[in-house]
Amino acid sequence: MDLLANVLAVSGVRGTIGARVEAGESWGVWWTGIPGAAFHAVTAGIAWLGLPGQPPLKLMPGDVVLLPTGTEHSLASDPGAVVRPCDHAAAERVRADGKVLRFGTGQVQTHILCASYEHDPAVSLQILNSLPEIVHIRADYGASCLSDTVRLLARELAHPQIATAVILDSLVDILLVQLLRVWLAAKPASVEVSWLNVIGDPFISKAITKLHEDPARNWTTETLAAEVAVSRATLSRRFAAVVGQTPGDYLTQWRMDLAALRLRDTDEDLETIACAVGYTSVYAFSRAFSRARSQPPGRYRIASRTQAHNGSCTQDGGYSAISGI
Repeated sequence: MDLLANVLAVSGVRGTIGARVEAGESWGVWWTGIPGAAFHAVTAGIAWLGLPGQPPLKLMPGDVVLLPTGTEHSLASDPGAVVRPCDHAAAERVRADGKVLRFGTGQVQTHILCASYEHDPAVSLQILNSLPEIVHIRADYGASCLSDTVRLLARELAHPQIATAVILDSLVDILLVQLLRVWLAAKPASVEVSWLNVIGDPFISKAITKLHEDPARNWTTETLAAEVAVSRATLSRRFAAVVGQTPGDYLTQWRMDLAALRLRDTDEDLETIACAVGYTSVYAFSRAFSRARSQPPGRYRIASRTQAHNGSCTQDGGYSAISGI
């Protein structure tokens, strides 16, 4: 199993083109109210990224930046430029018409692709939440497919053709995986406890893969330790240091995420779902689910389907457990 791909798929991470920006001289825009994570790829020219209380960050051609929690921020021609709030309604109309947002005056100097990433609200384990506030990958990082994809984006934006929107959305999804690859390869020392640290720990990665492959198994710390050939004490210590949870707590969280998706997306009865996620009785499953989600499974099923239906009216379709990257 590719563990990262599995978690991205189950958590329903998906990217959407937010805006295509063409900017001239002396411009600045403040972005707020971003759903999910914000992503910017500078395909030509330069831009300055500003966050409250932090020094401005210069973005060069080929640079990409991810703000995993959608933190409010600005993009501008220079650190001293006047920054105005983004007109979200106008931006949405432009995006829907396949046009571009124009900022500044004079000849276009900077091209930026702005996108957002959302995840399935039914799933509590989220990769994006494991990242720092800003992930900045420079174009000169080194040989990586990330720069190739940014160039593909630049060409597609410069010469739109039929189905350009489809290609752009696909490339945005690819960009997230490539960004994670580059970020993980850099092994940032500032991240101490994070799910993404699992990828670089052979024992914990193997342990979590075992749990994901067979969540219904009657796992104990002892049986899991035996599967990865370490002692129970070693597994518990390293699991807590890397993931920030005990193996049992992690397994329960993963089981509840899987159960939540089944409750919303299938018509399986509670007994079938309970068995699929490792519970021998509906009563035991209902107690565990109620503790995790603050409501019993039946009530959650009704509420989540209502929410998904309402969301489908405005988000081009509801969430799906397999709609991720």
